[in-house]
Amino acid sequence: MELHNVWFALIAVLWIGYFFLEGFDFGVGVLTKLLARDRAERRVLINTIGPVWDGNEVWLLTAGGATFAAFPDWYATLFSGFYLPLLLILVCLIVRGVAFEYRHKREEERWQANWEQAIFWTSLLPAFLWGVAFANIVRGVAIDADKEYVGGLLDLLNPYALLGGLVTLTLFTFHGAVFAALKTVGEIRVRARTLSLRLGAVAGVPAVAFLLWTQALRGDGASLVALAVAGTGLLAAIAAIRAGREGWSFALSGVTIAAAVAMLFLALFPRVMPSTLDDAWSLTVTNASSSPYTLTIMTWLAVIATPVVLLYQGWTYWVFRKRIGTQHLADTH
Repeated sequence: MELHNVWFALIAVLWIGYFFLEGFDFGVGVLTKLLARDRAERRVLINTIGPVWDGNEVWLLTAGGATFAAFPDWYATLFSGFYLPLLLILVCLIVRGVAFEYRHKREEERWQANWEQAIFWTSLLPAFLWGVAFANIVRGVAIDADKEYVGGLLDLLNPYALLGGLVTLTLFTFHGAVFAALKTVGEIRVRARTLSLRLGAVAGVPAVAFLLWTQALRGDGASLVALAVAGTGLLAAIAAIRAGREGWSFALSGVTIAAAVAMLFLALFPRVMPSTLDDAWSLTVTNASSSPYTLTIMTWLAVIATPVVLLYQGWTYWVFRKRIGTQHLADTH
């Protein structure tokens, strides 16, 4: 396999990892309004992701850096064409990080409520916008012969892309509800399981519609297999949470997200950004990639660094594996 194909697959894996991990903490952020009934329960939900949310974002940084190094033309066209939505995502991620750190710095109710509002909105908006962005990448955008995006912002707000945003928002919220059921005890755990069942059913309708639309748009045999895995995973995740098997349900909801993202990349390949103006102007793994020498150096660096990152992140999840509830919250002064 040629190195540019290898790096396309590796970038797909990085995005799968990011959406699997950041997906549930986006979902938990949204659930601070949908599930928590008081400040103590909001604290519990925030504490379930407190030790891991920043580590989850490492996958985003790595995916962006890998795209920049392996496919510079893809990176340039993507970040110039999608500048405003990506800037909004970046601002949300910055404010979200600040909110996690600043919320507990003062005990005034208004102070904490404002930062909790920030956590909710800066979880909801990126969860929606990532779906919009990836749907546009798969659908194709207006790219000219110079590999430049020549469309406008409104061109990105088409029905297919908006449906994609709805899919990521609902799937991530379902994923987060299952994670909340897995990581909590007491009444909040029971309500998280009940809400998971409802969110799973809500997420299923747009997800099936979007994936079928994707298959009709650019799909092939491989993407059809991924579609089947995603649909089966979602049904199995709902069945598992109904049976009270939160661990299995979380793993299966992760399989759903992974298969859905894999389907998008399978439908996209060998393109990285299709052109709606002329297919000959589309960016592909061949015409958008770096030199073989650059890709070779990157491959060796990835072989050395990736196991270290995975071991460290796995250790972090193991250390903070226990369930928590309102009875575990430290008294405030």
